Amino acid sequence: MMAALGRDNLHSRLVVWLKILLPLAALAILSTLFLVSSRGISPEDAIPYAEAEIADRLREPRLTDASFAGMTKDGAALTLKAAMARPGVTGTADSGLARGLSGVLETPDGQRTELAATEARLDEAAQLMILSGGVKLATSTGYQIETAGLTVALDRTGLDSTGQVTATGPGGTITAGRLHLGQASAGLPGYLLVFNGGVRLLYQPPKKGN
Repeated sequence: MMAALGRDNLHSRLVVWLKILLPLAALAILSTLFLVSSRGISPEDAIPYAEAEIADRLREPRLTDASFAGMTKDGAALTLKAAMARPGVTGTADSGLARGLSGVLETPDGQRTELAATEARLDEAAQLMILSGGVKLATSTGYQIETAGLTVALDRTGLDSTGQVTATGPGGTITAGRLHLGQASAGLPGYLLVFNGGVRLLYQPPKKGN
């Protein structure tokens, strides 16, 4: 009987001590976690990065996801988008710079031309966007075109390559010294995609059954 009472008293004392020690252990663990997380996201550590970014933006202002949309004099819709655009500096030859450019030209006759370029600069006096660094065009008539550079008129429908072009489309592969997309000659309706300057066509007949 006495042994049973001793065991009961020991059990009761253990329960009492555990009720005290376990909450204290939990508080100790929580305080440790708080200290670790506080070291990981110190506000003081973040301030220099924020200040550096602000200084960079003040030194070279720029926009992200910039876009331009307008209508040419002949009624074509032109939309241009850039992943990053930096404005030019007034009174200098710096006309600004856009990177990651993409766009769409839709002419009144229903033709659609998509374009993409590594970078572009604005010639405000000539109302031109000068694309460089590799330019790709895709027309609704089935042509995929690549060229090193291209000028895009902002006040009229006019795309002109600055050098040689390579195009694949209906009939085969075309290489030419120049490319022009614009309104047809006087008296003719619609818009024309013209290759000139040493044009070569590698004809690829359609496969049988097509």
